[in-house]
Amino acid sequence: MFKKILIANRGEIACRVIKTARKMGIQTVAVYSEADRDALHVELADEAVLIGPPPSAQSYLVMERIVQACKDTGAEAVHPGYGFLSERPAFCEMLEKEGIVFIGPKVKAIEAMGDKITSKKLAMEAGVSTVPGCTDVIQDAEHAQAIARDIGYPVMLKATAGGGGKGMRIAWNDAECADGFERASNEARSSFGDDRVFVEKYIEEPRHIEIQVLGDSHGHIVYLGERECSLQRRHQKVIEEAPSPFLDEKTRRAMGEQAVALARAVDYQSAGTVEFIVDAKRNFYFLEMNTRLQVEHPVTEFITGLDLVEQMIRVAAGEPLSFTQDDVKLKGWAIEARVYAEDPFRNFLPSIGRLVKYMPPQESEVVRVDTGVYEGGEVSMYYDPMIAKLITYGATRDRAIAHMRDALNEFFIRGVQHNISFLAALMVHTRFMTGRISTNMIAEEYPTGFYASDVPHDDPALLISVAAFLHRRYMDRAAQISGQLLGHERKVGNDWVVLMCDRHHPVRVDPAEGGYDVIYMGEVYQVRSDWQFGFPLFKGTLNGTAICIQVERRDMHYRLFHWGSQADVMVLSPRVAELQALMPEKELPDLSQYLLSPMPGLLTKLTAQVGQEVKAGEELAVIEAMKMENVLRAEHDAKVAKLLAAPGDSLAVDQPILEFESGSV
Repeated sequence: MFKKILIANRGEIACRVIKTARKMGIQTVAVYSEADRDALHVELADEAVLIGPPPSAQSYLVMERIVQACKDTGAEAVHPGYGFLSERPAFCEMLEKEGIVFIGPKVKAIEAMGDKITSKKLAMEAGVSTVPGCTDVIQDAEHAQAIARDIGYPVMLKATAGGGGKGMRIAWNDAECADGFERASNEARSSFGDDRVFVEKYIEEPRHIEIQVLGDSHGHIVYLGERECSLQRRHQKVIEEAPSPFLDEKTRRAMGEQAVALARAVDYQSAGTVEFIVDAKRNFYFLEMNTRLQVEHPVTEFITGLDLVEQMIRVAAGEPLSFTQDDVKLKGWAIEARVYAEDPFRNFLPSIGRLVKYMPPQESEVVRVDTGVYEGGEVSMYYDPMIAKLITYGATRDRAIAHMRDALNEFFIRGVQHNISFLAALMVHTRFMTGRISTNMIAEEYPTGFYASDVPHDDPALLISVAAFLHRRYMDRAAQISGQLLGHERKVGNDWVVLMCDRHHPVRVDPAEGGYDVIYMGEVYQVRSDWQFGFPLFKGTLNGTAICIQVERRDMHYRLFHWGSQADVMVLSPRVAELQALMPEKELPDLSQYLLSPMPGLLTKLTAQVGQEVKAGEELAVIEAMKMENVLRAEHDAKVAKLLAAPGDSLAVDQPILEFESGSV
């Protein structure tokens, strides 16, 4: 077994590999860019080596620096994690030449499966069902349109070296095909250094279901069940689960056997994933094979009891698998939610900055948190915006969902925007709860975006009762502050008005042992808690049922967050509530004359010029953020008056890019 390994990655996956290596008694070496100097994976590793500036092309993607780090530290093997160099055959070759073991498959498998065109041809030869399409590389937009018309719209344009949702576009007509070819090529070049794109038929109402395979150097290959990864936004997975609520045992076995056949065709040695697209009749078609560990591997670990990172290390060290296909038993249900630094209420635009507060839920037998951040750390603009992966387990799917809802309630993040509200909304969505999902579900259910109205709280009395508890607790403390005259102590009244969602809710708050009894609309709500002032999580019981709500006091407001719903609440005396209703509302400034940057990012292209009359829908600028191109278009016909930024500028959220002439908007 290895004595020391290097992890050629960063963030949560680097921390994940370090955790298993430590369990196995193996020393670890971390590599880091200047932006990651204070990162969690650097702190956790036994050693750390600086490999370059923040951009990944100058650090994490520079193979020579990784190899040199191995030589300098004496690392015998390299675990690549996912992304970066994990599927680069040249990296694997370079390591082999230096006598360093690559903890992953051999060069042959990486080359064959890393190229989507080659892998599709191999799959067909191995008897694996494939999606109709053209396996030739597309030369230009006109070539793409010709092929698309031959296949029949809709089609999917995909980067041949792609992954992670990058370099993918759906086209429903010639215009979208030409634009999609340009965007997919640009993203592929930026993310993978390879701008080749191919076209295949887009299957409507599809499910994305993948099979986890594991092979060793002794000819043993097994499959470890499937993962349902259909809940996606812009081809990026959001929620994953294992097993799939859609497959039956017959289909599961057929998919598993085909996945093993494909893996055997390339003598696969390590953990890998064969991805399929499945239609409504359970017909399945090969998409691609990822020759690496997947982001969503924890759900498979929960239901199989296997540590996939440990298996990868043991296989790389030459050990045979210690079990057979008959030994693989799937037990229970697991769900993974990807917690991202992004604002779901602003079209999921990435958010960067410092994690002022970071309190993940406590880990247990049914809750797991894989993360690479910590309170006080930075979410950088240079890398993927993932904050953490939250994984829950249950004996049944319903129990796994219930644990996920509770865990999301406890996940407290401040300093950057995050998508927890969106994840919570998905957990209670009827289509998800009944398993009627597809890769189109998010686009279909939220066609114009995600809004606060999409997560209404189904029990407002709970929020009202907790707000009343909090305010009465603060008022009782204030009444006991020193400096009051004897015999003239301040008395706290029992009658209050809770202002929530522009409505007045009269309540009575009576002290009780361990908390307060809140009387609201004739009902008594017994709120009991040992909550301490300033603590962001309110844990207690409501009428004997356990509750957990995120709470913050902001001047006269209480901000409550529960089940994905956020409410800003005021608690006032009846007289003050009467007067507050007469207060005028502050008008927001008119910013319609400006094109504002909706996200932090790099302005890569500014199409509009001073004096230009632009039409609604016309491209004005392109911003690159987290390696994704975002096109800003005119919302109305207008005339450009001033340019306030230039290509190459790093933009902040809401920074003006250009100004329109007054009256032209």
